[in-house]
Amino acid sequence: MMVFDKLERRFGWLSFPGFLRFYALFHVLVFVIRFIRPEIGLMLDFDRAKIHSGEFWRVVTFFFATGAGRPTITSILFLACGVNFAFMVSDGLEGAWGVFKTSLFYYTGVILLIAVNFIYPDDLPLSGLMLFGSAFLAFATLFPKVEILLAMVLPVQVGILGIIEAVALLLMVMKTPVLLPFVIVALANYIFWVGIPAWRGTARVIEAGQRKPRFTAAKGPAGDAFHTCATCERTDVSDPGMEFRVGGDGREYCIDHLRE
Repeated sequence: MMVFDKLERRFGWLSFPGFLRFYALFHVLVFVIRFIRPEIGLMLDFDRAKIHSGEFWRVVTFFFATGAGRPTITSILFLACGVNFAFMVSDGLEGAWGVFKTSLFYYTGVILLIAVNFIYPDDLPLSGLMLFGSAFLAFATLFPKVEILLAMVLPVQVGILGIIEAVALLLMVMKTPVLLPFVIVALANYIFWVGIPAWRGTARVIEAGQRKPRFTAAKGPAGDAFHTCATCERTDVSDPGMEFRVGGDGREYCIDHLRE
């Protein structure tokens, strides 16, 4: 956190409160435009050749591209749930990290997604949605016990949804291994902001759990006494109120037999 504190003092003007909220609202705007002009969807996705030919807007609009075709009732409901959830994720991350660190998280994701789209040999339709994917995984890792109503009906913990997303990505990579570099780069902001710190925290918890039995074993049974009188063999366990001292011979005695 000290690194981010230093960066914030110098580059605090880069903070963008509610970045993910605007990201979600732009999806709504594109959705409405596609409702009026369905073919608009074909003009938004990342297309390296068309960008080189002058369609520069695609470098930005691919983050809001959701495919072509006229919206449906199902997609409207899905969008409404997604926007509501994006607002919750936005507030949660900013509350946990602060606006500046959260903004850098998004900026890193944006830059990496643009770079990987230019570098990757194949087109990656809907790759802009990975920005929300990384933000969602971050939220699910930080707040796994938060419950939401899936489809506005079924209560489910966010942590479970995060696991489902991770499994889905894993299956996608197993099915199409060539996508592995893309997934790693697209989730690099999650890996460095949340994944590695979470793994380190888990490792520390496991290590502490392993140390506790060793410490308990080293102490001996719970009933073992710390003080024992060499004469009467009374202990601080059998007689908790008794005082014990070390005699001139180096042995330990209760206060009743110390003079002897």
